Amino acid sequence: MIDAPIWVLAAMGLAIVLLGLMLWNNLREREFTVKMPDIDSFEEALLSIAGMTRSIVQDGNHGEIFHDGDGFFPLLLREIAAAKESVHYETYVWWRGDICRQVADALAARAREGVEVRLMLDAVGAFTMDRRLRRRMRAAGCKVAYYHPLRVRDVGQLNKRTHRKIAIFDGRTAIVCGHGVAKEWTGAGQDRKHWRDTGVRLRGPIVNAVQSVFAQHWVEETEEVLVGEKYFPHLEPEGTMRMHMLSGAPLGGISDLELLFKMSIASACRELWIQNPYFIPDDESCELLDRAVRRGVDVRVMIPGPVSDSALVKHAAHHHFGDLLRRGVRLYEHQKTLVHQKIVIVDGTWSHVGSTNLDDRSFDINEEAGVGIVDEGIAAELRKAFERDLESCVELQCETWCERSVWHRMLDGACYLLSGQL
Repeated sequence: MIDAPIWVLAAMGLAIVLLGLMLWNNLREREFTVKMPDIDSFEEALLSIAGMTRSIVQDGNHGEIFHDGDGFFPLLLREIAAAKESVHYETYVWWRGDICRQVADALAARAREGVEVRLMLDAVGAFTMDRRLRRRMRAAGCKVAYYHPLRVRDVGQLNKRTHRKIAIFDGRTAIVCGHGVAKEWTGAGQDRKHWRDTGVRLRGPIVNAVQSVFAQHWVEETEEVLVGEKYFPHLEPEGTMRMHMLSGAPLGGISDLELLFKMSIASACRELWIQNPYFIPDDESCELLDRAVRRGVDVRVMIPGPVSDSALVKHAAHHHFGDLLRRGVRLYEHQKTLVHQKIVIVDGTWSHVGSTNLDDRSFDINEEAGVGIVDEGIAAELRKAFERDLESCVELQCETWCERSVWHRMLDGACYLLSGQL
């Protein structure tokens, strides 16, 4: 009579251990090494990078860079007002501020006039959204959906969020950026309450690729399939820029986004400039950056300084700063505001703009979106913006950095242990 409960408990304990091992194996990040041969130019690696990350390089596109809220919101509102058939918008952040009402009213106005408006919001990122705005948009005819809503049946998906920021208008114009809808993104990045960010307006065949990215989550959450010329029109060339659209949809194994950025680092021949608010490199990335410096590449990374929206992320990022500085990577901390843009510029030729942070959460958990642009003019414009931002930066020095307190080092190391979820 006593043995039965013991065997039941033993079986339950074994089942829990096995389930725990299965969960750990499913969630743990696979380690891999990027091995690139010596090349004479980034151009030689481009098609391989695009092919390996399942993105197609398309000709005949045009891109226009915009900065901060002063560049983004007027553009967004103009495109919404000009749309005749459809507006599709996916974003992670929809917080508070008068700009939230302005965007909601603009979407509602178009819906009332017969334009198909589809808005995909992340259930966590838009959790603080004013419900009155949501009701107003739906009453006007907007279709508003949430990615991975907070409900019991989706408990296994709660950690996986859409961090994408994309908009498509009539299937012919698109925006890819890092901006959220909140008062923090208004203004010109002039102080700690108004953040810096960067995006790009796209025209040409690449817009169909951006529409495809939006359609992924829309069909997943609403079961509505976007089919036809209305959504995917035949797009004539609009310029001479080559572009490739990449979306992160982690399914296990090697992340396309991680592969993209690591191959980009490995392929840089002259210059590699990065701006990113959540820069938490792993050991492999540090080794690739070291190799780049030893090849003679000018490697510069700009990250937030005193103004940050996450002390945890900031300290986790610090963990490898000493190693990077010793290896010759130049690190700059922006002092005035949060630099939220996610920019990579390689050899003054290829640039990447989008929502992807250089951390494990963006690589292996969240859904992201970004566009690679092969154009010297775009690269030069982003490079000039980087140089302007340098005026508000302090460059970290190896000697000074390595003298930081023991407590600071311990805090950095402890936070880095959580980097798989940051």
